[in-house]
Amino acid sequence: MNTPKELRYSEEHEWVKVEGDRIRIGITDFAQSELGDIVFVELPEVGDTIEANEPFGSVESVKTVSELYAPISGKIVEINEELDDSPEFVNESPYEKAWMIVIEPSEPSQVEGLMTAEQYEEMVNQD
Repeated sequence: MNTPKELRYSEEHEWVKVEGDRIRIGITDFAQSELGDIVFVELPEVGDTIEANEPFGSVESVKTVSELYAPISGKIVEINEELDDSPEFVNESPYEKAWMIVIEPSEPSQVEGLMTAEQYEEMVNQD
């Protein structure tokens, strides 16, 4: 399982990367491996706002459909449109090619409440 140390993680298996005053969000390597082959990704629109712990989209695999939960609140400023044509990026490259959205956080301090890589790995290994 790949868990980059510089990222923060949510209990719902999303990762967060702070990039200046913006935040990039995707799903973890663990999540994509549990879901299996991803065949479709549904993302919100640029300009939409998301609320922490609320669904903002979904990923569909050959096994199931799983909701994506916002790890923090904010306004969407960018979506990864490449996932429309290449949902398999989620399986191949969850941290590089398969980022899902970029937001301007409404409460940047929410990042501090997310898990470190070590805490996330500990949570996953308890399941």
